[in-house]
Order: sequence, then structure tokens, then C-alpha cells
Amino acid sequence: MQLTGTRPAGRPAATRSPAPPQQPDWDDHPDLERIRGELAAARGLVTAEEVAAARRALASVARGSARALQAGDCAEGFADSGRPRTRAKAAALGGLAGHVSRRVGEDVVLFARMAGQYAKPRSHGTETLDGAELPVYRGDLVNSPAADAASRRHDPHRMLRAYRAGAEVLDALRDHHRDHHGDGDRDGRTGARGERQGEEQGPKERGPWVCHEALVLDYEEPQLRVDPLTGGTYLSSTHFPWVGARTRQPDGAHVRLLASVGNPVGCKIGPSADPQSVVRLCEALDPDREPGRLTLIVRMGRAALPELLPDVVRHVRRAGHPVVWLSDPMHGNTVRTRSGLKTRHLDDMIEEARCFVRVLEGARLHPGGLHLEVADHEVTECVGGPVRDESALAARYESLCDPRLGPEQARQLVDAVL
Repeated sequence: MQLTGTRPAGRPAATRSPAPPQQPDWDDHPDLERIRGELAAARGLVTAEEVAAARRALASVARGSARALQAGDCAEGFADSGRPRTRAKAAALGGLAGHVSRRVGEDVVLFARMAGQYAKPRSHGTETLDGAELPVYRGDLVNSPAADAASRRHDPHRMLRAYRAGAEVLDALRDHHRDHHGDGDRDGRTGARGERQGEEQGPKERGPWVCHEALVLDYEEPQLRVDPLTGGTYLSSTHFPWVGARTRQPDGAHVRLLASVGNPVGCKIGPSADPQSVVRLCEALDPDREPGRLTLIVRMGRAALPELLPDVVRHVRRAGHPVVWLSDPMHGNTVRTRSGLKTRHLDDMIEEARCFVRVLEGARLHPGGLHLEVADHEVTECVGGPVRDESALAARYESLCDPRLGPEQARQLVDAVL
């Protein structure tokens, strides 16, 4: 769909005050404004109709009649945007969603971490590789993972490559959907059980929809678009954007961006998020208290969640926000091996997700689902299940950033939790 209007592209991150966290250092690149202008003039990657459909589907999760699954790569690479790899990922994630649906006996709304997960927040600005200190890899949208100074330089031209890669992935996803469901399948969800009646549905009603962290503002802001039917603003880079634990300041630029759009939006809730700040986030992102608008993605870690989550749940419930609650049992359980390799243990993830379910059900709320980093093939990045111990990690450790579950490990987690 060629859009008829756009929002102003906004100011580049370097000119904002105060400077938002986790932004690239473009080093006053002379092409930055031209690149932002090209993104502002480009066709939206997703349509307003698709965004509205995704939000309706999440409303069913918020009301307790479906589950949600967000899953996919930790960080996408441009090299993986081709059709064969996209179709393989879609098939793997669809299979996992079907497995969840059979376990819980409910529809499953699937959001793939695809077509935009090209930028990553990082704890440190540099890393040491082979004795050389280099800028840390921040995702293909910003720099290259190759271990040399030229590759690690932040390059705004990569934002255009991210847009083109996202477009290629979405085209392949739409074709994959048509091949498997046909144009006449309009039931509104990705699970095998759902039916939607009484509404005229738009395209891509079954999904899978796509999601990513809306991190790099110079990439996201130019992709604000105007819905030609409603006149409202939506973010056309993805169906479901979220803000991360490092960028969720209630008065910060990332939260202001997502507060301005009509997409369903999410927020990662880590162990440092006190209940009062979470309620402030809810007020900013869900002022009208609409089911399907806001998803809270809990990533507190196995040790911290039992103590911290109940109070957060009580405050959010008391404030009247009908949020979707998702468990991300991975990010709070990252550890390093003695050799320095990052990994996660399946037992820790299972225990955090189980506790998440107990807390939500104890509060008589719906545990909406899971947010997982999972590969489309059997990698060896997390310990547990078929990866017997840390000595087995080197066999197929392929992630560009953080360790992912393999499909069998993901199914074992689902079977243990749901």
C-alpha cells in the first residue's frame, strides 16, 4: 500500500535534549538527514489494516480467550532476509505456536521477531576481541559483527539496508501465509482453533505479525505514517514495537514515540522496575485502558521474579490497565561460561516462567504467553535438553548476539510451563 501522508520525520538523535539512551554515534554523518528523508518517503513496511488486526488479536489475549507467543532470533542479520530462510523461520515459529495451542487448548497469536530486529541495546560500548578494543556490535542496522574497527563504525546507510531487508522478509512472510492459508482464511489468529465472526476483516488477519524493539529513533521516527481511514498515526516499521528495559523511562523519547502511535505496543519489565514506575509507564502507553493496546513483557530472572512480580501485578491491576502479561524467561537468566561465552540454562528459564504463571493465576489474571529467543534449527547456545552441558555449546553456537533456544528446547519449555 502506498501511503498518502507521513508524519514529520522528527529530529535526529544527536540534536535531542537530553540525548536518548542506546543510540548510535553517527559522528555527524553528512548523509544522515537524506537517509531519514528516504525512510520518511518510503512505502510503509506494514499497513494500518494489519496493525489494527494485530491489536484486535491481542485484545483477545488481554480478555483471557487466547495466548500470545513472541519468538524468533535475538538479532536478525541482513544475510538472513532471503525467502528460503524466511520461510524456514516462519515454518518453525508456526510449528511452535501450534504446539502451544495444542497444549493450552486456545488460539495462539503469533508475533515473529522478524523484519526489524536489526538493532540491539548493549550494556557496554566496547568489547575486547583478540586483544583489541572495538566498538561493540549493535546489530546490523548500526554496524557489522566483523571484528575490525572499520566494520564496527556506526554507519547510517545501514538503516536503508535494514528497511530493504525488512521489506524482503515481509514479502516472503505474506507469500508463506497465502501458500498455507489462502486468501479466504480470515479467522484473525494463528492458532488452529480460532474463528472470528461478525467483522469485515482486512488483509493478513491470521498473521504471523512481526515485532521488534523500537530502539534506533533515527530509523523509527521517519516511519511514522498516517492511517488514511482514521487520520491517526501508526508506526509502519512493524506491527508490534516494544521498548526495552534500558529505554523504558516514562518521560523518555522511546516511550513518547510509542505513546504517539496506534500500534499495539510492549514494554520489557526487568528487576529494576519498581511498581510505581510501571504504573507510570502504563499511564503513558495505555491512557485509555484499552485491551490489546499494551503488553508487559516480564524479564526479571529466576531469583528476583518471585519477590518482585507480585507487587508489580497488584499495582497495575489496581490502576485498571487491562494489559497482556507475557513471560520472557530468557533475558534475566543470562550467564557466562568460564571461557566467557554467554549462555542460558533451560532449568532456570522453566522455573522463571512457571513462577510467572503462578503469580498471575494467584492474582486471578490471565498469563498471556511467552516471549522467547528461538532459532529455526537445532543450535547449541543454551544448556539443557539436547545440549547436555556447557562443553556442548561450541558445536553450533551461531547467534549474532545472545543465546537462543533450539526448537526442541523451546518445546520442552512449553511442555514444562503450560
